[in-house]
Amino acid sequence: MAQEFTFTVNGVERTTTQNKPLLRYLRDDLHIHSAKDGCSEGACGTCTIHVDGAAVKACVLTTALAAGRNIVTVEGLPQDVREAFVYAFGAVGAVQCGFCIPGMVMAGAALIAEDPEPTEEQIKYAIRGNVCRCTGYKKIIEGISLAAAVLRGEKQIDEDLERGDNYGVGKRAFRIDVRKKVLGEGKYPDDIDELDQPGLTYASAVRSKYPRARVLSIDTSKAEALPGVVGILRAEDVPVNQVGHLIQDWDVMIAAGDITRCVGDAIVLVVAEDEATLEKAKKLVKIDYEPLEPVRNIVEAKAADAPRLHDSFFAFGNTVELKDNVCQSRHVTRGDAAKALAESAFTVTQRFTTPFTEHAFLEPECAVAFPYKNGVKVQSTDQGAYDTRKECAHMFGWDNEPERVVVETMLVGGGFGGKEDVSIQHLAALAAYKFQRPVKCKLTRAESLAFHPKRHAMDGTFTLGCDAEGNFTGLDCEINFDTGAYASLCGPVLERACTHAVGPYKYQNTDIRGFGYYTNNPPAGAYRGFGVCQSEFALESLIDLLAEKVGLDPWEIRYRNAIEPGEVLPNGQIADCSTALKETLLEVKDAYYAHPGHAGIACAMKNAGVGVGLPDAGRCKIRVEDGCAVVYAATSDIGQGCNTVFLQDVAEACGLPLSCIANGECSTENAPDSGTTSGSRQTVVTGEAVRGAAFLLRDAMVGIEAGKPAPTAPVSAHGDGVKIEYDDGRAYQLRTQELVAGQGMHPQDPATAIKALEGCEFGYVYLEPTDKLGADVPNPKSHICYGFATHVVILDDDGRVSEVYAAHDSGKVVNPISIQGQIEGGVLMGMGYALTEDWPLKDCVPQARYGTLGLFRAPEIPDIHAIYVEKDELLPVAYGGKGIGEIATIPTAPAVQNAYRAFDGKLRPDLPMVDTPYSRARHRG
Repeated sequence: MAQEFTFTVNGVERTTTQNKPLLRYLRDDLHIHSAKDGCSEGACGTCTIHVDGAAVKACVLTTALAAGRNIVTVEGLPQDVREAFVYAFGAVGAVQCGFCIPGMVMAGAALIAEDPEPTEEQIKYAIRGNVCRCTGYKKIIEGISLAAAVLRGEKQIDEDLERGDNYGVGKRAFRIDVRKKVLGEGKYPDDIDELDQPGLTYASAVRSKYPRARVLSIDTSKAEALPGVVGILRAEDVPVNQVGHLIQDWDVMIAAGDITRCVGDAIVLVVAEDEATLEKAKKLVKIDYEPLEPVRNIVEAKAADAPRLHDSFFAFGNTVELKDNVCQSRHVTRGDAAKALAESAFTVTQRFTTPFTEHAFLEPECAVAFPYKNGVKVQSTDQGAYDTRKECAHMFGWDNEPERVVVETMLVGGGFGGKEDVSIQHLAALAAYKFQRPVKCKLTRAESLAFHPKRHAMDGTFTLGCDAEGNFTGLDCEINFDTGAYASLCGPVLERACTHAVGPYKYQNTDIRGFGYYTNNPPAGAYRGFGVCQSEFALESLIDLLAEKVGLDPWEIRYRNAIEPGEVLPNGQIADCSTALKETLLEVKDAYYAHPGHAGIACAMKNAGVGVGLPDAGRCKIRVEDGCAVVYAATSDIGQGCNTVFLQDVAEACGLPLSCIANGECSTENAPDSGTTSGSRQTVVTGEAVRGAAFLLRDAMVGIEAGKPAPTAPVSAHGDGVKIEYDDGRAYQLRTQELVAGQGMHPQDPATAIKALEGCEFGYVYLEPTDKLGADVPNPKSHICYGFATHVVILDDDGRVSEVYAAHDSGKVVNPISIQGQIEGGVLMGMGYALTEDWPLKDCVPQARYGTLGLFRAPEIPDIHAIYVEKDELLPVAYGGKGIGEIATIPTAPAVQNAYRAFDGKLRPDLPMVDTPYSRARHRG
């Protein structure tokens, strides 16, 4: 007789004969999904639960070891504790992507039960085993402290804050998804199980263990004979075997006779009735390889005798033949850099290198697909539903009928650019369509670490010059990126690195050459900062060297060269009225000068929107359903809070309370294409589309109050931020007070007026043209707008980071609760990039586990001062808001480098930096 293991889960006695990780029992057998599977190695803390009152990671405890013990998940916490955490985490802005949050709640609740009045240091220690990649921990620490105060009776829950009666732009808005994320009630794709999809099957690829090898043979006969195996798919089962975001060069599967390009290339896709059978079947697949010498780095890729890793690729309807391993190149010039540098009073030249780094989002990639209508539906975690639809449709050969693939974006547990490419969505779709069964396909943490696109490694040489007074004169640089085995977003990332390498200053002579090389490393692609982190690290470190030559201090030389409204950026674009770089410098001036020999400073700029002449539309439709304005926009809220921003935009335009506004399903079937969540574009681009649709709704509500009938057909229009043009030919210029938050023109009784518009639909498209890179115009407009920032990093006497002052030109702050957490999280990610994070490779094979990535934990964080600058003059678009997600990371690494140089006189041009207290501790560990 099988041994039985009995324990209590949330007050109910449970018995099982299976000895397996408790996390798997909770999720698979009891369908308790608040405990998340972030790593399955005890490193991330997303599965934290209570065992006999102590916080324990469920992935490392077996059901046998749990026997006789009392287990509690978020679902089993007392109701007053649950409500305290919902309010506290919402009030301080502790919730972003939400994947870590139930684990944080459980760690915090265990501490409060032991000590009802915990100190900040106790809280940091209690969550030391829990990773948050979004917030930088500060808001979570504040949230646990506030929850404790509520439970002690010292603080009262402000129900009005969550209810949102006073919603609008600039208001402290409780994020719309706080409750379901805190309580573990929201669904991420991996939370979909057989209760949601009866007959659910499971798919996983058998992947190459060699970075470069010829596949000699594939034998799946033993695996196919295993009971419970639904089927096995190969490259010949794929209608179109190459996919890619912009460049189609990424093999869905590698066929026998072909050559692998990186570790993790899929060879076959196994589909089985359950996960245990799936793993057995994968081990029975026999693949014979002929290992080949890999191309390890840029130097080897450049070699005359280097094997050409791609003969060609398909992009934008054309086949591009390749002569070497250069995937993409860019050349950005303005003025005469060579002449300017030759005539400069001072110049400095330095080589800089930065490594591949891993996004380390908490949620591994997962998708569920099932047959749907005449195609397939994919429920996914990604950053762009329409992009995923396009790639899946291309794989099926449905380029002319992409609607046969429907993509619904579920909750997304972090992305930071790492979920822009398809990873497993197309594999799930392929299996679901081929076998006409629902299929779940997910990556293990090890698989995710091994081959989803990383931040590009850079090797670059920069020369910067100035005149005798320290005014910058010219920049010359060559940027080399290792883009790995496949293009991913090499071109756009390289382009941003080049166009932003000049920094937010006002000189006009630049010559920037960028090259992205194919190697046999796993691919590189989008990552928060989108290439700018690399080039700005180099430039801002170089500026300090130049300042020393001139005899100016680092703050002064930046202030002297800082761009101001009406001046021309080095790319030719005229800085608009909202530009506030000098204001950010002034905000951190006192902090910088108060710590001589211990402070480092760096500035940055970052575009909003795709720009450079490419189409970049924001689209939204608002439909009145059950007396509510339901906002439909196919945008992925990956933690940045755009879904809440959109509701605030509607509230501002229409005067509606939150109870009368909601988000619709993010699906390609029901919501218009609002573009990818990338390039800090959603607040601005889709935000303006939401505002435009809300203006159409508002006008209809005003019409109802004036006795006009409700529209009998959908109302649609387009505009540029200051003018609305209806599709029926009408047009009007928006009045100034309509463009400024807090000065809107609302119906007298909006909650009543909207009820008369039941079933009405209002659609809006926002598109502001930009100029192509290198456009032959005097002052090209590369992007809708730019955000600017200045960071100051302070070291203590031991050389550890004690404080960071992060001042940001944020435009109009749409939600003050959210912006601080965005800045704090970005700063900590930038610190990791500078000091501790690494994703080492050995002969192109990744060596890291989640626990060895060098991520900062709560006890290590400095005091981060998030400062936002709001000018009186703002852009008219989207109430003047700007994206904050990317720029929050960019200035931190160079500010850290400059702080260490001020501290000990050493330049550290290579990341992660060596010879710091952090690197020494990491080496010992």
